[in-house]
Amino acid sequence: MKFDKKILSLATAGLLFSAGTVQAGELTANAAAQSNYVWRGLTQTVNEAAVSGGVDYAADSGFYVGTWASNVSYAADDVYSYEHDLYLGFGGEAGSISYDVGYLYYNYDKEAEFDFGEVYASIGIAGFTLGLNVLANTEADEAPGQDFGFGETIYVYADYGWEVREGLELGVHVGYHDGDFSEAFNGVPGSYIDYNISLSKGGFSFMISDTDLDDVGPDNLDNDDLKFVVGYSMDFDL
Repeated sequence: MKFDKKILSLATAGLLFSAGTVQAGELTANAAAQSNYVWRGLTQTVNEAAVSGGVDYAADSGFYVGTWASNVSYAADDVYSYEHDLYLGFGGEAGSISYDVGYLYYNYDKEAEFDFGEVYASIGIAGFTLGLNVLANTEADEAPGQDFGFGETIYVYADYGWEVREGLELGVHVGYHDGDFSEAFNGVPGSYIDYNISLSKGGFSFMISDTDLDDVGPDNLDNDDLKFVVGYSMDFDL
């Protein structure tokens, strides 16, 4: 079982960009740097650089657990914020079909007060991946008319990746986010579509990402503009 924990800019697209890759029965660490942290089409660093790293363990049975952290920023003067994730799940293969189910908890600094968790599931075959993330719990304060209960916000995505030449992978991604939590968390309407195309080779990655949003939300986010992201990631055996 190979698990690509959290593809920063590909929204769990299955292509290596900056998150940890775990081989069964191994303890590994990962480190990465990229010009922007884009999550589901939206910048998490006001379009500035991010540095991240994590530790993962996967058992031969298919069970895995890990942790990952990155700097984040949602305002120009918010330079010391962080995101720290904890996750566990189970993944494997049945013939030509791969599968992955688990729980992911997003933890932020005290000022953010927006910690939340998701349950997720994905299935893949012949380079295609279909996945679903569902809001499970949150500590966010709810405004009147908002509901952040279990299942009230979802993210559905489809990805396709293939090797266009030796060592060079091309990936395409489209995702749909629906629910009030996206508006409370990222300051955008409750429903939107994101999409991207990426190239990766030998730890280096390049991605072009966009959404169907107008320029809404806090300043400096440029939600209606194309985002070009370059990065480098590496893994270490522990």
